[in-house]
Order: sequence, then C-alpha cells, then structure tokens
Amino acid sequence: MIRINLALQGGGAHGAYTWGVLDRLLDDPGIEVAAITGTSAGALNGAAFKAGMAAGGREGARAALDALWARMGAVTDMRLPAWMAGNMTLAGQFAKAIELSFPYTFADAVSRMTSPYAYGPFWSNPLRPVVQQFDYEKVCGAGGPDLYICATNVRSGKIRVFSGEAITTDAILASACLPTLFQAVEVTDPVTGRTEAYWDGGYTGNPALFPLFRPDLPGDVVVVNINPLERDEVPKSPQAIQNRINEISFNSSLLRELRAIEFVQRLIVRRYVPEGEMKNVLIHMISDDDLMTELSVATKLVPNPYLLNRLKAAGRTSADNFLAAHRDDIGQRSTVDLRAMFG
Repeated sequence: MIRINLALQGGGAHGAYTWGVLDRLLDDPGIEVAAITGTSAGALNGAAFKAGMAAGGREGARAALDALWARMGAVTDMRLPAWMAGNMTLAGQFAKAIELSFPYTFADAVSRMTSPYAYGPFWSNPLRPVVQQFDYEKVCGAGGPDLYICATNVRSGKIRVFSGEAITTDAILASACLPTLFQAVEVTDPVTGRTEAYWDGGYTGNPALFPLFRPDLPGDVVVVNINPLERDEVPKSPQAIQNRINEISFNSSLLRELRAIEFVQRLIVRRYVPEGEMKNVLIHMISDDDLMTELSVATKLVPNPYLLNRLKAAGRTSADNFLAAHRDDIGQRSTVDLRAMFG
C-alpha cells in the first residue's frame, strides 16, 4: 500500500479540478491518503473526502465529493446561460465571456466600492447552506485521513490551522472567506474564550504544509495546484493585472514552505543534521497550468456546472498522467525539482 499526504489549494470554483484529481486517486486501491491539508475549496474537498471515506470507504468518498460539487453548482451566482456555455469549446472563451458579462462587471465594480458589511442584517454567506450539509461527526472523527484546514486570523495576520473537533461550519467558511465578498467569519477559541475574526486561508497558507511533517505520517506530499505558478505574458489589462495579483498572493505562502523544504533537503543530503533530526519530505505536484492560465479570477467566482465538469475531467486526466509517470517514485524521491524551481 502506498501512503501519501494531500495538500489541496484553494481557488474557488477551480477547486472542481481537485474534485477530479481525488476521483481518480480513489480508483487506485493501492493508494491510501493518510492526511489532508486544505484551504478554501481545498478545505471543502478535504472535508467531503474525509467524511465520505469514514462513512463508506472509497465509494462513500466519491459520492460525498459528487454531492458537494452538485451543491456548489446550484449556488446562486452570475452564471452564464447553459446554452451559451455549451457553445464555448475553449476554456479561454468561457473565461472571457464571464469577464465581459454585465452581471460580473457590475458585481466586480460594486465589490471595489463598497464592503460586505454595507448590507447589514440582509447579508448572508452563500456558501453556508453548502458547508452545513457536511456530516461533522465524520469530518471530526477518527475515520478516514487526518484533516487540517487553514484560515487567516484578521487581527494577528497569522495562520490558524483547524483540526479534529475544531473543524466546524464556521471554520470551513473562514477558510474560504474572501474579504471583498464575504464578511469575516468569527470563531470562538474554546480554550481562551476569545472570539477571533478570520479571512481566507490562502493569504497565509494555500495550503499549509507543516501539519503534514508529523513523524507518523508518510514523507510524500502531493500538492494539487490550481493557481498557476508562472505566466509568460506580462498582464496589461485591469482584469489580467488583478488576476495575476490574485495568483501570486495565493501562491506565495506555498512557495515559502517549498523553499524551506528544499533547504532541509540540502541539509540532509550534506549530512549537516543528525539522521532522523529533520523529516525528509518528498514533494509531488499535480497541476494543469495550460488550462488554468486560460481561466481567471472571474471563473473562480462563478461555479457554472459546465465549467465544474470541464475542470473535473481535467483533474482526472492530470492525476492519471501523474500516476502513469510517477507512481513508482512515491516513497522513493521527489518528482518536483525544488532546486531548479528556486535556482
């Protein structure tokens, strides 16, 4: 049995890509997921996977993920009509149509001029009905993989990692709280009794890798990356600039942790630290930058069922390609060249 840890990035509706990756991993009975760390959409995927696995094994996890994304596709949003989406064969066409649509441009303009708090008692989080339907007895229980969910403390600017019984509806909503769209989510610490406000975990950990460094967990971390690390063209339009700002800010914390892992790997290879003093973490990555660079921050905010299913199919294909190329490398070596990445 091959045991791995999963690190699931956030990225709104683009998290459907991770749905496809997980769906493909569930096809392989020789792979066991020991732990998951997730942020935003990654947190939702992780909660669905864990609860489903605890309730009904692999088929339970698959059913829970399918149910989650069916609910996400039904969220009231600025979706394009189904006939329009169906006539777009390229992801880039779909993204551009959303960016130029009146509902999206109007909502984007409003979000830059006003605050979610302006709506007062009339405001509600559209994700709450989705997140409330998780079976929290299973999400917080001992069955299935360990689960860690990341959010950003607004007051201190530090990361908060929720695990075990601390994972609640509000904890998951906090992990997915974009401050220009949603009011900060308040969570009371049962130990201190202090109530803290939280924003999206992507600002401080997208996702956090350090919870996976426990000695009893496997050394392999598979990062499911849904925010492109690189774009060849310099963005020049307002939409493209905003999109790249979003990608860079939501990748920065992950890159910092990967750089730290690369540093530790060099220390271990050169025997600068005693054997066993530091964990030799092996990094793997599943991504489709070609697809994601065609999309934008607009498509992250619009969970159109057509797009969700396109992303799921792409995720399955990427995971299949990864397993075909690197299944035998798991447990043996990293398949991401961190030294080249930071050279």
